This record gives sequence, structure tokens and C-alpha cells, in this order.
Amino acid sequence: MSAAPHRPGDGLAGDGRPVVEAVNITKRFGSTLALSEAGILVRRGETHALVGRNGAGKSTLVSILTGLQAADAGAVAFDGRPAPPLGDRDAWRQRVACVYQKSTIIPTLTVAENLFLNRHARGRSGLIRWSSLRREAEQLLATWSVDVDVRQPASTLTVEQRQFVEIARALSFGARFIILDEPTAQLDAAGINRLFARIRDLRAHGVTFLFISHHLQEIYELCDRVTVFRDARHVVTADVAELSRQALVAAMTGEDVTMPEADHRPLPSDAPVLLSVRDLVTSSGAEFSLEARAGEVVGIAGGGGSGKVEVAEAIVGLARPAGGTVALGDRVLRPGSVPDALDAGVGLVPQDRHREGLVPSMSIAENVTMTVPHRVGRYGLISSARRDALARDTIAGLAIKASGPHVPAADLSGGNQQKVVMGRALASDPRVLVLITPTAGVDVRSKQTLLGVVEDVRSRGTTVLVVSDELDDLRICDRVLVMFQGRVVGEMAHGWSDNDLVAAMEGVDLHHV
Repeated sequence: MSAAPHRPGDGLAGDGRPVVEAVNITKRFGSTLALSEAGILVRRGETHALVGRNGAGKSTLVSILTGLQAADAGAVAFDGRPAPPLGDRDAWRQRVACVYQKSTIIPTLTVAENLFLNRHARGRSGLIRWSSLRREAEQLLATWSVDVDVRQPASTLTVEQRQFVEIARALSFGARFIILDEPTAQLDAAGINRLFARIRDLRAHGVTFLFISHHLQEIYELCDRVTVFRDARHVVTADVAELSRQALVAAMTGEDVTMPEADHRPLPSDAPVLLSVRDLVTSSGAEFSLEARAGEVVGIAGGGGSGKVEVAEAIVGLARPAGGTVALGDRVLRPGSVPDALDAGVGLVPQDRHREGLVPSMSIAENVTMTVPHRVGRYGLISSARRDALARDTIAGLAIKASGPHVPAADLSGGNQQKVVMGRALASDPRVLVLITPTAGVDVRSKQTLLGVVEDVRSRGTTVLVVSDELDDLRICDRVLVMFQGRVVGEMAHGWSDNDLVAAMEGVDLHHV
């Protein structure tokens, strides 16, 4: 295992002593080699990135570093001392805490109950002191500047609120080493800035972070060092400042990877308007109108509170708008009706694959075909042969890493789960495809595959809406509508500069500053 030297004078990086060191870790699951003599060394007080494509072994390493499972070979040490036995959960919590990409919040409990689950304040009688519990929860969230009512059910939290509640809960254990597994995957720019500010503050006070992210820009903005895994093995550990983005991507993939951009040949002059959104008003008050032609890729960009997701969900029937109409060709869609949107030819990749995009216990085949029973059966009876054949085509077409169509979605990595969601959206050969944050929490190669789908479907005349604040997602668009505080504040043709688009999403006009 290689390790780059500590940068002299960097007060925010570690003091050279390892908070955790994993050496020669090997782990098998049946015939699958998940880790092969891999390892990592994280120094005290630094923020250390762990990157790699989905399936590289990152999640397996995290499960070993947090004591959820034992390695078949190799050793883990905290502060130079061997890791505690797996059964001693209290000892593990004192050494390490993890905030996972997939939410562990229990939706039926309140925010306060989730924050102090199994740690409730109790009186002499042994009964829970609810007033003390709520007060401690409010104090904890205040530390993070999270404006959430601790008495509300966790099911009512937004994606961002759930993320911050989980981070606050992890830190409340007092661990000095915290693993953040894709914590920004579904946060907007303002939420990411708040998270990063808090990480920097804690790091300056000696808290150590292992930061797992597919967003390479975040690594260069936040992290001191980076470790790359590829194909179950450790590839390199280096100072972030000494590793170029091209070299980092090459280490992750074994080759150079270029994100696709739109083919900007002009649309045919006779390309018809396929999607018409007229005077749409969402329940939150966002306003939106659009005409998009067949074969056109239109981006809807904006940060949190911009209204972009609410607009997209109203277009596809996930939310009932307060006013306005959505039409595909001459057909006006029934407001708030997903079945009507599907029947008209709308395909959707939703914002949160875990809550809205997948049934984890169901197979790839069942997930891919659940909205197209007419393609895999007749008279209400599903043909397993037809269903599996369609699923195999999806697995091959989207390069899903799975042994076959019967693999449960829960067993797939994040990038492959997102490909399954994309496969279901494509199964109906949609006339309009709506992608909401389509590459959140996926690796570079999966991102390339998912965005490459757009060029394929647009060539067949499909209209595509890409709803995102990720610049790589938006580069594939012919034009981008920028929303801010519920209004469209600008439209940018292909060729926009990163600075101009980001400034517009943040409500800043660079030309009048």
C-alpha cells in the first residue's frame, strides 16, 4: 500500500499517526472476491477520500472498518491497537461512526426518537423522559443549524433533512473517526456548503473523516488525501494536491473516461413540439412553461428551493399541480396521475431511487418490467420467459453488473441500481423521458453509461428533460432553463460557461456585479 508524505505546514491535515489502518484485507462472498489484500491508512485530523467505481470494494471495506463483518484475512487497528471483537458494539461506536448513502432513518419514528434511538433519556422509574429527549434533540440539531421540528415523523423529512439528521446522529456518539458514504449525493449546493463548513470545523478540532464520493470536484475541494480502489484492490494513495483529475479517473477506471456531451446538430426544422407545459404552478408556488421538440434534450437546473424537482414531479404526475397543463402532442395529461402519464408515453428516473425508484426485495427483472405488464404477458398473466428476456436485454444494454435477471435489486451496487431504474424508464419506449438527478451517487463509468442513454433515445425522437444541478448531467443538453426561487430566471444554449450557469442557479447575475 502506497502512501504520500504529509504536506508540511498543513494545519488541517493529520499529525501523521493513523486513526485507522487496514492491512492486507481479503474478503470473499462465495465465489466473488470483494477485497484482495487491500488496505487503507487514515491519519488523525485529516479528511481522506476513498474512491472507486461501483463494485471496487469500497462498501465491503466500510463494513469491515465499522465492525459489521470480519475480514477473511488481514487486520484492522484503531490508534495502533487491534480492532475490538465484532460483538462489542459499544467499543466500535466509540471508535467509528458511519453515515450511509442509503438512509437508516426509521420513517415511523419522530426525528428526536431517530436521533437518540436506544439512547433515550430515562427517569428513575425507567420511563422515557420525552421532554428531555426533545430538548437534547433540539440542541443537537441546533449545533448543525438544521431547521427541523424534532417532534415531526421522520417520513416527512426531505432528502436533505434526512441526510443532516443522520450526520448529526453519527456525530452525537462522540466518535473521533467518521465515515461519510456519499453524504452529498442528494444535497443541493447550499446544503453541501453547510456540510463542508461543518466538516472543516470538526477537522480543525481533531475529528478525522473518511469521505466516500463519486463527485471528484468535492474531493479536490475538501480532502487532504485520496485512496483509490479498483477491482477489489488498492491502487494508489496520494495527496489530493499532487494527483490530477485525469490521473485520478485513470486510476479508478484503468483508462481515460470522457463524459458525453450532446450532439449539437440543429434539430430538423420540421421537428414537432412533443412536450408542452403551459402555465404550470406547483403546490409550492413554482411557475414553469416549456415547449420541447421531438429529439430535443432540455435541462432544468437550479439549487435547493428552486422548484425544479417539484416542476418535474408535476410534469410526470407524481405531484398534482395547482394550475396549468401538461400535454404530449395533442394529449393533455390528467393532473397528478402517474398511470395516465405512463399510458401517454412518459418515462421517469425519480430523484431518490431508494424511496421512489426500486423495490429492493424484488429482482432486476421484476423491477424493470413492473410498469410494462403488457410487454411481458397477456390476459393478466406474466410470462416469466418474456420478462427475463427483456431484463437480459436491459442488463446487457446498460452494462449492469449482475449474474442474471433474478438477482434482487438490493444486492446491487448503487450505480447498478440506478441503471435498473433507468432500464424501467426505457422499458416502455417513452416519447418523453424525465431524468431527475440521474447520476446521484454513481461512479464515473456508471455516469457515462447513464448519460450515454440520452443520445441514444434522442436519436429516436424522444424528448428528454434532465433535471439536475450537476454540471456533467447538464452538458448533454441542447439548452438549459435555470430556475431560482420558483421562477425561470434564464435560458442558456449549449456552450454555457460553468461560472455563468452556477451563478444563475445561485441567483447571481455575473454581468451586473
